[in-house]
Amino acid sequence: MKPKNLLEAVQRTVGRYPDKSALMWKKDGKYRSMTYREMWQQVQDAAAGLARLGIGKDDKVALMSENNPWWPITDLAILSLGAVTVPVYPTVTPEQVAYILKNAECKAIVVEDEHQLKKVREAEAEVSSIVVIRPGDGFTPGEGILDMAGLLKEGQSHPLEGWEKGLGEIGRDRLATIIHTSGTTGPPKGVMLTHGNFLANMEGVHFWVIELKPEDVLLSYLPLSHVFERMAGQFMPLYVGTTIAYAESIDAIQENLQEVKPTVMTSVPRLFEKVYEKVQEQIESGTPLRRKIFDWAVRIGMQRYEIYLNKSIDQLLLGDPMPPGLRRQWKLARALVYKKVKEGLGGRIRGMVSGGAPLNPEIGKFFWAVDVPILEGYGLTETSPVIAANPMVRSKVGTVGKPLPNVEVKIAPDGEILVRGPSVMVGYYKNEAATREAISEDGWFHTGDLGELDEEGYLKVVDRKKNILVLSTGKNVAPQPVETAINESRYIEISALVGNNRKYVIVLVVPEFENLLAWAKKKGIEGGRAEVVRHPEVQRLIREEVERAVQEFAPHEQPKKVVIMDKEWSVETGELTPTLKVRMREIEKKYAEQIEKAYADNAGAASEVAAAAD
Repeated sequence: MKPKNLLEAVQRTVGRYPDKSALMWKKDGKYRSMTYREMWQQVQDAAAGLARLGIGKDDKVALMSENNPWWPITDLAILSLGAVTVPVYPTVTPEQVAYILKNAECKAIVVEDEHQLKKVREAEAEVSSIVVIRPGDGFTPGEGILDMAGLLKEGQSHPLEGWEKGLGEIGRDRLATIIHTSGTTGPPKGVMLTHGNFLANMEGVHFWVIELKPEDVLLSYLPLSHVFERMAGQFMPLYVGTTIAYAESIDAIQENLQEVKPTVMTSVPRLFEKVYEKVQEQIESGTPLRRKIFDWAVRIGMQRYEIYLNKSIDQLLLGDPMPPGLRRQWKLARALVYKKVKEGLGGRIRGMVSGGAPLNPEIGKFFWAVDVPILEGYGLTETSPVIAANPMVRSKVGTVGKPLPNVEVKIAPDGEILVRGPSVMVGYYKNEAATREAISEDGWFHTGDLGELDEEGYLKVVDRKKNILVLSTGKNVAPQPVETAINESRYIEISALVGNNRKYVIVLVVPEFENLLAWAKKKGIEGGRAEVVRHPEVQRLIREEVERAVQEFAPHEQPKKVVIMDKEWSVETGELTPTLKVRMREIEKKYAEQIEKAYADNAGAASEVAAAAD
């Protein structure tokens, strides 16, 4: 029988694998672990502690923390009381904290440390209780404020009678979470998702993408505040019995990959781009023979992928379709090249799921060629989140795969992707007008994305409707494919196309400073970032990288000018969302002067480059 709620799904796993490692985290330079039985006891104690704080059915409890074992423990504890978890990105400002806590009517908040506690205090949030997971040495509990150890102690002293039995009373239609949208196009909206929404998405994903197994180890580094990691990196593995290992940070991901040696992983394209750039750099610096062997191995891998792509699922299930000669070459290539690429990811990866942003098809094909399958998917917070995903059996690079078995997808006359199914949200919290606008009377959710379905039913996402640039010439430009191509350059970190109501488009470029500064040093170009990006040789390099990347696009889609930033964009400085998407409204506002200056010069030559100080 299907579980009634998310707690029952995890409870079944605890019963099957009580002594198996559930959660792993690094402490004092070494990874520690917690069994499913130990985790479940912590959930029970935390739930009892929260109940002592007055948390009960339908109450909203915010959770603001980086990924760590206390995230799922706290989340499950809240849900077990029939309450609602409200995730808050730990990177948000005090003003954003205040907005979310007020909008969701939060009664309490759990924060990671005193840095987050300070934000809550600055937000002047009207919450009755605050729990600090990792207090500093000088932390003193006060009225309405206690640490996690104190919460657990309170729960242990006052256990909830019939707690496990009561879990069965939570139905699929009970609200589980309110997740606020990133607010890239307006004030954040609180997306209401039920236990049933998540469970339906898990049921649709299971066996469709990578079949998670109890023996798998998943490395979690995307923020659990985001619905993608919450479903794919928390609820799904806990449902199956997989071990979840938490990365220390994005900066430590390479080290953690070697320590944890994960078998599966969820990620956004930027990690794959970084790995790709690293491999290319190593090959370019190698001997001619090494480059020749590498190129040969990639060609063999691509031949295998093309055969695989042109076979039906039924044919693939019958066995390996490779001809004997190609199979022998592929095995040799695997020993000489593919194995070494895998070692950079820990050595045991059998598949990775990419979401959150489009993956450059060339990079996707490269990883498939070197026997590291990347399965690209697509979804939104409002759909819990997965709408479509490439199946492991037959993945088609350049698409986001086929709609899940329990989800309907159709393309509206204007090209918008519409979705209907049990994983579509209840609506936006306290915002009936926005809910009516998003969901039609017959249940179709309007994603706001433009897409198309190919003859085999694979979905391709073109761009956000609101992102389409309408030039003064009447031509339209979808910036996402152009930016994706530009971002493939090893010297470019991220880019943003600008040009709405203009005669032509220009591009703002943030260099990949580590690679760019190394290149500049070899050329004898000295100085800080601001000086380097203004050097004519550096500007020529970036211009040529952009021109090379966009040469296959239509003339009106190719940026006529390049504006180079001398500082990185980040979540903290406001240019990126927590899932590393560009906030175009913020970009256009923050760099309005540089944009206007670029357009003020009417030369408009495709080769023109400017440097912009932030």
